[in-house]
Amino acid sequence: MVEIMDLVQRPRRNRQSKEIRALVRETELTPSDLIWPLFVVEGKNIEQPIASMPGVYRRSIDKLIEAAKAAHGRGIPAVALFPALDDALKTPTGKESLNAEGLLPRCVHALKSAIPSLLVITDVALDPYSSDGHDGIVKDGKILNDESVSVLVKMAEVQCAAGADLVAPSDMMDGRIGAIREALDNNGYSDRGILAYTAKYASAFYGPFRDALESAPKFGDKKTYQMDPANTREALRELELDLDEGADIVMVKPALPYLDIIQEFSHHSAVPVAAYQVSGEYSMICAAAQNGWLDRKAAALEALMAIRRAGANMILTYFADEASEWLS
Repeated sequence: MVEIMDLVQRPRRNRQSKEIRALVRETELTPSDLIWPLFVVEGKNIEQPIASMPGVYRRSIDKLIEAAKAAHGRGIPAVALFPALDDALKTPTGKESLNAEGLLPRCVHALKSAIPSLLVITDVALDPYSSDGHDGIVKDGKILNDESVSVLVKMAEVQCAAGADLVAPSDMMDGRIGAIREALDNNGYSDRGILAYTAKYASAFYGPFRDALESAPKFGDKKTYQMDPANTREALRELELDLDEGADIVMVKPALPYLDIIQEFSHHSAVPVAAYQVSGEYSMICAAAQNGWLDRKAAALEALMAIRRAGANMILTYFADEASEWLS
């Protein structure tokens, strides 16, 4: 006969049914917490699968609108756009980024016309437009900060003119948040937000994304502007600067390997905190699921919940569309 333990505290009482588990749950994950990154290409009726990102596509504008409309109908509030350009359009100065009739501005305008309530977030960085594959202008093997910022400012204005709700500088140049905020305020876009890639680490988890855009650096790496994965205080310094310069939302990228940084941001930031579950995080789960080692849905939702639990108010994730179905 088993002797009954004399326990006053029995935490399992709050876990014994799905109803009680739902009642005491501390962190919620809903479609409204998710932002769907989308890759856009020229053409019509195009959906190109990306081999290193199973279930993710480069889409032409018409197909992208179809996908975004369906996801928005399931509660996804926002998309983040990334253009995949032909190499012929890429130059050392990334001048195509300033083309008001270019692929990204046309996509923004089309999306806002078709789905006015959808929030459209645009990437501000030179790597999709640069023949060097770097986020800034390169001279003699060095990435020029101030010269790059002047282009990024103009890029942000072009994107806002097309209808972007938020611009998202992902370049990690010094001073770009303040420069963009000042330019937008002075040119009639004071209502447009800035989602700052505040702590963007020089991570090994970006590989599939660079495949998707064919935007890998042509030489060297990005360690002179993206952050050292070893550093926390540096991230808090970047946070303080971006807040002072006018960021409306601050972001940590990648997400799962940097849950501690997300938590630090949630404790120190006066504005909402975003996290980007990047391509490598997505592809690892997909690859393990394809091999039968993980349950795709369970692993994806657990990872997203962990990011929310760490303190992220919103998550950029390639699982957004699927998750909106799972969560409903």
